[in-house]
Amino acid sequence: MHFAEVLRRFDAYPKTLEDFRVKTFSGAIVTIISTVIMVMLFISELRDFLTPSLDEELFVDTSRGSKLKINLDIIIPRISCDLLSLDAMDTTGEQHLQIDHNIYKRRLNLEGAPIEDPKKTDLMDTKIDRKLENNTVETTTVPSCGSCYGAEDEAQNITCCNTCADVKHAYLIRQWAFPDPSTIEQCKNSGSLDSIKNAFEEGCQIYGSMEVNRVGGSFHISPGNSFSINHVHVHDVQPYASNQFNLTHKIRHLSFGVNIPGKSNPIDNTTVIADQGAMMFQHYIKIVPTTYYRSDGAQLQTNQFSVTRLARKISGMNGESGMPGVFFSYELSPLMVKYTEKTKSFGHFATNICAIIGGVFTVAGFVDTFLYHSVRVIQKKQELGKLG
Repeated sequence: MHFAEVLRRFDAYPKTLEDFRVKTFSGAIVTIISTVIMVMLFISELRDFLTPSLDEELFVDTSRGSKLKINLDIIIPRISCDLLSLDAMDTTGEQHLQIDHNIYKRRLNLEGAPIEDPKKTDLMDTKIDRKLENNTVETTTVPSCGSCYGAEDEAQNITCCNTCADVKHAYLIRQWAFPDPSTIEQCKNSGSLDSIKNAFEEGCQIYGSMEVNRVGGSFHISPGNSFSINHVHVHDVQPYASNQFNLTHKIRHLSFGVNIPGKSNPIDNTTVIADQGAMMFQHYIKIVPTTYYRSDGAQLQTNQFSVTRLARKISGMNGESGMPGVFFSYELSPLMVKYTEKTKSFGHFATNICAIIGGVFTVAGFVDTFLYHSVRVIQKKQELGKLG
């Protein structure tokens, strides 16, 4: 009992008798408000504790990644898929004509609704048209040796053109502009005439992903079949004129690499309006390599980027001024950003909770004391008739 009496002297929270406690209306209001504040601050602190913090570092990029993944989803609402091609090239000189990675084309009507299921594009050279037309049931085949309409050349093994694709291939080899398909006998029953008829009556969605060399480069969506002549990249859009192409486009999504927390894609859901035909839209992209270390030890490699857009009208299809299309030119920054997730310590969380409860409780006590004594003073003045 003596020990208990001695220990009782260390009580820092002495209790008053119940008979001496006074409960007031103002005290109840202060208690309710302070409790609500403490609960709100506790939830906020708990949410912050459960969310890992991010440490950001910036240093020179010494990694040697072999490939760069490009994710895209772009809609051209006024040009059919048959007329559009997606090509990529880089500073090493490598070209990817008629790209085939995981790129799909989906036909759309002028209202933007899908017409048919998406189709994967083929990675071929200019002989892609020959393959497609040879698989077309309605392709007209001349049984003997069909005319190449002036493009015959025995030195280049061009002697007979029995299909529309053969005529196109001959004209490409001779570097001639392809005439109106309706004047070519082999093209009258092929899909070429249907493609011309629906060229501007449909839209096209091009989406998917592709992997390119991890160096600076570009990719573009332009009308016409693409091919290379003497190391020059050109597009064959015959029999159309450049001012017939409306390159209005919507970039639904464009990113480089995987998505990470906090990463934003600055040109997602961007619509660019072409107020006239034969427009070239150039998007200049600066890519910053980014490494993300999660709290569980996993490492994610991705990229962030900024973009600047330029639009101009061109005067010719393959002249010095360029060709109509949507162009994306990108270059990689020599610096890398590293994000590291770090979990907060429970001790820090407990300290903040104690600070919240103690701080709010103390401030509420001051407010309650002030209100209580203010009311007492007013009541005494009323009793003495000195109020006012």
